[in-house]
Amino acid sequence: GTTPVNIHGKPILSKTGGWIAAFFIFGNEMAERMAYFGLSVNMVAFMFYVMHRPFESSSNAVNNFLGISQASSVLGGFLADAYLGRYWTIAIFTTMYLVGLIGITLGASLKMFVPDQSNCGQLSLLLGNCEEAKSWQMLYLYTVLYITGFGAAGIRPCVSSFGADQFDEKSKDYKTHLDRFFNFFYLSVTLGAIIAFTLVVYVQMELGWGMAFGTLAVAMGISNALFFAGTPLYRHRLPGGSPLTRVAQVLVAAFRKRNAAFTSSEFIGLYEVPGLKSAINGSRKIPHSNDFIWLDKAALELKEDGLEPSPWKLCTVTQVEEVKILIRLIPIPTCTIMLSLVLTEYLTLSVQQAYTLNTHIQHLKLPVTCMPVFPGLSIFLILSLYYSVFVPITRRITGNPHGASQLQRVGIGLAVSIISVAWAGLFENYRRHYAIQNGFEFNFLTQMPDLTAYWLLIQYCLIGIAEVFCIVGLLEFLYEEAPDAMKSIGSAYAALAGGLGCFAATILNNIVKAATRDSDGKSWLSQNINTGRFDCLYWLLTLLSFLNFCVFLWSAHRYKYR
Repeated sequence: GTTPVNIHGKPILSKTGGWIAAFFIFGNEMAERMAYFGLSVNMVAFMFYVMHRPFESSSNAVNNFLGISQASSVLGGFLADAYLGRYWTIAIFTTMYLVGLIGITLGASLKMFVPDQSNCGQLSLLLGNCEEAKSWQMLYLYTVLYITGFGAAGIRPCVSSFGADQFDEKSKDYKTHLDRFFNFFYLSVTLGAIIAFTLVVYVQMELGWGMAFGTLAVAMGISNALFFAGTPLYRHRLPGGSPLTRVAQVLVAAFRKRNAAFTSSEFIGLYEVPGLKSAINGSRKIPHSNDFIWLDKAALELKEDGLEPSPWKLCTVTQVEEVKILIRLIPIPTCTIMLSLVLTEYLTLSVQQAYTLNTHIQHLKLPVTCMPVFPGLSIFLILSLYYSVFVPITRRITGNPHGASQLQRVGIGLAVSIISVAWAGLFENYRRHYAIQNGFEFNFLTQMPDLTAYWLLIQYCLIGIAEVFCIVGLLEFLYEEAPDAMKSIGSAYAALAGGLGCFAATILNNIVKAATRDSDGKSWLSQNINTGRFDCLYWLLTLLSFLNFCVFLWSAHRYKYR
């Protein structure tokens, strides 16, 4: 049931897959992440400086875009596992992504899509006196932005799974190849982010917004061409039919037989199709487990079921076990929502912090929007040293040939994220007091020459370390533990957690602003960062991250690997 096939669904007769095929797939993910991070770091500034939207609403709009682009991955995962297969899902949605990027480029290049920029200096921006974007202009921007976001829905859950599909499960080196694949995969994600935070920012400063967004569109177009060029090399897995239908059938069948007893004289046994193959395309048979016994009633075969029972009354053991696995997986990616929330806050709050700090390296002045490149550089360094430094050291401690298990790596990432956000709170408290004491309280867009922005590198690098361990471990964990015919849905869990983290950041910001607003309209998240209390928000995030880590330890301790 899991035998790989070619693009026409026929058994593979020639040598395909392997690292060469995987590298064609890496390019698509690198371009997608380049666009994702390029938009996340530049779109807030574009809405504020060009569309003349308040910083608060710009930040929330971008957070929502980030959330939709990740949370909608469940749709892409469903289509891939149910009907289209991973290849065609990537092909369709990556084209949609390109259309959205072209639309954003046109919106930034043509004057008709932006408000009048004359008589709009820094003071006018601060006072809100610039001409606001018309409603139809914002509608156009949001439309093309969300087309781009939905384009990511078919890329994110499928690219990592499709890349992992290129390796032969029967090979003795399969586990090693898979482990290295997910590290290289995240390395391509990181390279895309580094390019977004450097080259794209440079193009924006030198050539303008239209060329910056156009660079993202060109990169996506090239990656699409490379992806399609690798078509003859790819190994495919047949879609197994609608996973949501199979899940619904199990739930309905279990409910219908909720009163039936396993000791009944009508009880024949737990139903499974005869032979070696599963009834589900692309899936091996899954042995019965003793978790969630109430779901077993969906496979409870009674005499009254007859010779050809309806799948809504009787399901196979494999089908029931699929649902059990999906339920068992939920707590682990759920615990990574907090990390995504912190990363989302960093993308916006840290940029506001950097605007008040000195970003010079001797005579070189780095743009504020380049600051998020440093987590990417730390990730690149860690992934480069992972097998030569981390694995040998941890192998001696844990005895695990891969250094640390997947859940141990996720736990390390969550622990480091707590340290990162705690440091962010300490430094922001110091930065705010320094600004007030030195007369910068109301000049929140003026850099303080004697306080360097490179103190932010500590929190950036720590969150980069956290991201490497947590996300890479999570992706590998979900791919290996998910049912055979639901690999894309499993990968979508990680993207869904990321999207929920973005939405949670918006919700948290709104709650904090409402709860801390005083009679003068000031809150912890005031547009003037020097009169706000970003440090208190960071302390709140530290507390939430610690509580989340405790929940993860409990969930990981209870989880049993397949």
